[in-house]
Amino acid sequence: MAVDRRNSPRVPPRPSRRGVLRRGSGLALAAAASATAAGCAGGASDGVGADGRVTVELWHGQTDTGRAAIEALVKDFNRTHPTIRVDPGGGVLSDAMLQKITAALASGSFPDIAYIFGSDLASVARSPSVVDLSETVRSGPTAWSDYWAPAREAVTVNGQVRAAPALLDSLAVVCDKKIFREAGLPLPRAGWTWQEFTDTAARLTDRKRGVFGTGWPGVGDEDTVWRLWPMVWDLGGDVVAPDGRSIGFAKTGVRALETVEALARAKSVYVDPKPGSEQMYQVFLSGRMGMVVTGPWQLPDIRDAGIDYHVVPLPSYSRKPITISGPDTWTVFDNGPARVRAARTFVTWLAQPAQDVRWDIQAGSLPLSRPTQALPAWRAQDEKTEGLAVFTRALETARVRPVHPAYPQISQALGQAIAAVLLGRSSPADALRRCARTADAALLIPR
Repeated sequence: MAVDRRNSPRVPPRPSRRGVLRRGSGLALAAAASATAAGCAGGASDGVGADGRVTVELWHGQTDTGRAAIEALVKDFNRTHPTIRVDPGGGVLSDAMLQKITAALASGSFPDIAYIFGSDLASVARSPSVVDLSETVRSGPTAWSDYWAPAREAVTVNGQVRAAPALLDSLAVVCDKKIFREAGLPLPRAGWTWQEFTDTAARLTDRKRGVFGTGWPGVGDEDTVWRLWPMVWDLGGDVVAPDGRSIGFAKTGVRALETVEALARAKSVYVDPKPGSEQMYQVFLSGRMGMVVTGPWQLPDIRDAGIDYHVVPLPSYSRKPITISGPDTWTVFDNGPARVRAARTFVTWLAQPAQDVRWDIQAGSLPLSRPTQALPAWRAQDEKTEGLAVFTRALETARVRPVHPAYPQISQALGQAIAAVLLGRSSPADALRRCARTADAALLIPR
């Protein structure tokens, strides 16, 4: 897994998924939660001006078109809600938001709303300064059940809704039709398998011409990891075992890593050595990669590069559809009753179809809800963007990473395992064994 990346024209891709994890986030947020045990910002203004207007501080983390989109929406909100003023000027880029929020919670001076990656929410929500939005979203104008399941699941921690959905995506495979034609191969169709994917990647590879069958991020970060979870889930595994004391992919993870190993052994995979996958995408955009696993955020760049492309759902072992979604969130913090009420009003307004569709088209999200998907504006966007419908349909079978405070440590351990296999430094079994030792230890730490 969005928005400084994703599905709008000229939005540079952010490293994810979906959402990128910052290492050490669990420990950092533990300190922050301890420092904010009082439950609200020390000495924070109630935000109510002499005219009775409440000011809400928003850290949106967006750049380029994402920034323009949120600022336009804020302007409209302020115009139509004369008793509230949302100030979108604070914060940092979304990739640095976790560290910024961690420091803000520790100091007791934090915003009213921040754009938090879904993979970071469990750690952030340990702070008592994070507002429970369960009643807010469930009593909103759009029925909670009308939001896509990944959007609902990504903001729910221990049965409580701890944030509002902000952005939604999914993974699929984008194919370069020209490279397929030159290799004499038919384009893949829905229901294909990972064996067919690896075989196709090998046949698309042409070392003399510098053409790779596919690519995979190789630095061991969350961008490396989240592509593996659909494989684990399809094999019957999970991120955390039902008892919560160990990983749930000790066996299925080996099988998934064997698929990664097959790509590496065939030398059909470009292993991107830098964070963000930018080099991997540049290889694809230059016409030297047959297939890339990516999200809808990459489509504008692919069109701009003049690639004649085809989008197909992720392969699976079972031939059943499954993918991953990496939603991000608008997290609300407690700076007193007046500011909390105003922040709730803003995030509720932002998620409604009339606003959501503007954000989706301009800043690069899939629709948060089915009512948004049904709007004429989204249908028009869908019709004019080749392959976009594949990503939206994938939400029907998409799953999300667990909103679990130990997830950063699990991800880091698995990322190292995947990188070791991609680079030929370890067998799948040995890499997974080392991963399990580290991840299981993280799960046993009291939280």
